[in-house]
Amino acid sequence: MSTSELKPKRVRRTNKKDRLADVSPTTVDLNDESLYINRELSWLEFNNRVLEEAEDHSHPLLERLKFLSIFGTNLDEFFMIRVAGLMEQRDSGVTELSPDGMTPQEQLREIRTRLIPLYKRQAKVYHNEVLPELSREGIHIHDFDTLLPEEQEELRIDFVDNIMPVLTPLALDMGHPFPRLLNRSLTIAFVLFDDIDGEEEMRIAVLQLPTALPRLVRVPRSEGINYIPLEQVIRAHAGILFPGLRLRESHVFRVTRDADVEIAEDEANDLITAVAEGIRQRRWGTDAVRLEIGADMPRMLQNVLLRSLDLSQNELYHVDVPLNLQDFLELMKLEKRRLKDVPFTSRVLPEFANDAGNIFDTLKGADLMVHHPFDSFTNSVVKFITAAADDPQVLAIKITLYRAGGKSPVIEALKRAASNGKTVTAFLELRARFDEENNIAWARALENTGVHVVYGVYGLKVHCKICLVVRREGQNVLTYAHIGTGNYNLSTSRVYTDIGIFTGRQEFERDFVHLFNLLTGYSKHVLWEHIGVAPVNLREKFIALIQRETEAARSGGRGEIVAKLNAVVDPTIIRELYTASMAGVKIDLNIRGICCLRPGVPGISETISVRSILDRFLEHSRIYWFLNGGSPEVFISSADWMSRNLDRRVELLFPVREQRLIKRLKEILDVYMQSGSRVRILQSDGSYIRPQGHESEEAFRVQMALLQGTKR
Repeated sequence: MSTSELKPKRVRRTNKKDRLADVSPTTVDLNDESLYINRELSWLEFNNRVLEEAEDHSHPLLERLKFLSIFGTNLDEFFMIRVAGLMEQRDSGVTELSPDGMTPQEQLREIRTRLIPLYKRQAKVYHNEVLPELSREGIHIHDFDTLLPEEQEELRIDFVDNIMPVLTPLALDMGHPFPRLLNRSLTIAFVLFDDIDGEEEMRIAVLQLPTALPRLVRVPRSEGINYIPLEQVIRAHAGILFPGLRLRESHVFRVTRDADVEIAEDEANDLITAVAEGIRQRRWGTDAVRLEIGADMPRMLQNVLLRSLDLSQNELYHVDVPLNLQDFLELMKLEKRRLKDVPFTSRVLPEFANDAGNIFDTLKGADLMVHHPFDSFTNSVVKFITAAADDPQVLAIKITLYRAGGKSPVIEALKRAASNGKTVTAFLELRARFDEENNIAWARALENTGVHVVYGVYGLKVHCKICLVVRREGQNVLTYAHIGTGNYNLSTSRVYTDIGIFTGRQEFERDFVHLFNLLTGYSKHVLWEHIGVAPVNLREKFIALIQRETEAARSGGRGEIVAKLNAVVDPTIIRELYTASMAGVKIDLNIRGICCLRPGVPGISETISVRSILDRFLEHSRIYWFLNGGSPEVFISSADWMSRNLDRRVELLFPVREQRLIKRLKEILDVYMQSGSRVRILQSDGSYIRPQGHESEEAFRVQMALLQGTKR
C-alpha cells in the first residue's frame, strides 16, 4: 500500500452522522475521515469515564476521592504530552490532518469545549458530595476563617516557626522577571500595595509552595480528624511575609508545561546523562501549555500571568477544586477501612506454593498462567526470578525492565543473581515516560553489583516484558521464560490487571535468544518462527491474522476475533477490522481507553462491538483470540493496536500453546464481554452508554467476580 493510500482524504465538511448513513459496502472508502474517531477526543471520553467512577456512590468514599485525583493526574499527562504536541504543530504551521480530518487548531478548540464541562462536574462531585460525606465521617477539610480563634493562633505560631523559614516569596518588577516555576507546582500570587511618598503603588509577588512541606496541615482539635490546606495557612499570614506592605488579595495558580522530553540519541554520547538532563528539563519544563486558576482570580492578575507565560485565554482554565488534588490522597493512609476498598489476598498457584518443588521441573511438563492481581505476583513472577537467582544450575538471566517501580524485589533478585556468579543482562528502558528517574537509579544499582545493563535500542523504546532463564541440565542447556502483558513492578501488580505465561517449551528458545540479541547487539533477524516482534513483523502478523478470519468468512465459513487491549488507534489495523466486518467476521473488542474505530456503522462495522471497563483495578492485559477455522489461536502481548506500538517500540506477541490455557483465556475474555455495572458500550458517534440494569446492586462486576474466584 502506498503512502498516499494511507493518508485520509480531505473532503467537504458535512454532518458526520449524515455521511455515515450514506455509506454502503460497494461505495465505501475506508480512508474516509468520517469513519474515524479523533484520538484526543476519544481519550477525553476515557477520562470522562474515570470521572463517572468518582460520581458512582457504590465506590467507598475515599476511592471516589481517588478517582477524582486520577481524573486530574490523567489530564496533567494529557496536557504535558498530547496537548503540548498539538500546540507545537499549530505554532509550527503544520497542516496535516488527523485520520478523522481535523487540523491541530480544530482539535485544540474541541478539546477545550469538551473539557470545561468535565472540570465543572469534578468540582460538583468534590464540593457537593465528597467533602460533605468526609465531614460526616469525621474527616474535615477546613477554611482558615472557619477555625476557632485559638486554632488560628496555634497555626500562626506553626507558620512562624516551621513554615515561613522554608518559603521564598519572589517579587515581580523590572528588576525581578517572572520566575521559572516548576511544572505542576502550586504557586500563590499576591497583590500588594506599597505607600511611596503618599501614593499607592501596586506590587505583585509569587510564592511557589515547597514540596518539602505537607499539603494538608493538621488542625489541633480534639474531635474528628481536621486538616487545612497549606496554601490557606500561608495566605492567612501573608502580612508576615511582606512587612510594611498592605495585602489586597492572593490567589493560587498552577502551570502545566510541555513535558514530552525528546532525546537526540545521535547527539548523545551518554544516554543515561542525556535522559537525566531530560528529566531536569521536564521538572522545570519548557513552554507552558496550561494555566489553572481559581474561579475568583481578577482579570488583571490573569492577564499578568498569561502574558508572563506566553499563553492565551484559550489555555486558561478556571478550576473550582484544590489544585494538585492528588496531594489529598494522603487521606488514604487514614485507618478508615470502611471508606476504602476491601483488602484482598491474591491466590497462589499450587505450583508456586512453598512445598511445590523445583519450578523448572514443573515447567518441563506444562506451561503456567497467572492473572494479576487475582493471582499473586510475588508468589509467581518474583518467585520464578528468585529461584533462578539462587539455583546453582542457572547460568544466565536476561530480562527487559520498562517500569520496575520503587522498592523492587525483582531488582534485588537480579542483584543477588549477579553476586552468585550468574551472567545477568537487564535491558532497562531509560525513556519509560515519567519513570525515567527510577530507571536511572536502578540502572546504576544493578551495574554496581555486576549486572550488565543495556540502556536502549537506537530510535526505539523497548516495551516488551520477558524474562529468560538459561539453565544447564546434564549435557544440555535449556531455557525457561516468563512473558507478560505488564511490567515487573510489584506496586502496579496489585492495581493493574495483567496476564503472565511461564513456559519451558524449547521451541521458543531460538526466537527468545534472537529477541535479546536484537536488544543488546547488532541483529537484523527477521525469520521469527513463533513470536511477533515489533517493529520487525508484528504489524504484518496482526494483519495476517485478521485477514485469515476475513477470508474464512468470505469463503462461507465463520470468522471471529475477540480481543482485550488498551487502545485501538492505528488506521491500517482499523481498516483491516472494517474489511473483516464487511466480510461478516464477528469482532468483539474490550478496549479500556482510546478507540478510534466506529462500531455499528451500517455496511462497514455492523459486526463490531466495543466495550470499556473501568473499576477498582486498571485494565491492562492484552489478549488476542482468533477463531482460525475452529482451532483457536490465542496470544498475549505487550502491544496495543497503536502505531507507536507497531512501528516505534520493541514489542512481543506470544502464542499460547496449551489448550487448557487457551480455554482459560477465552473464559476470561467471555467474562469481560458480559454486561455489568462497570461496562460502557461505544456507539458509532463516539459516545459511550451503559447497559440496562447497570445501577442494580445485583449487576455483574467482572473484577469482583474474578477477585472472588468465580465467573458468570
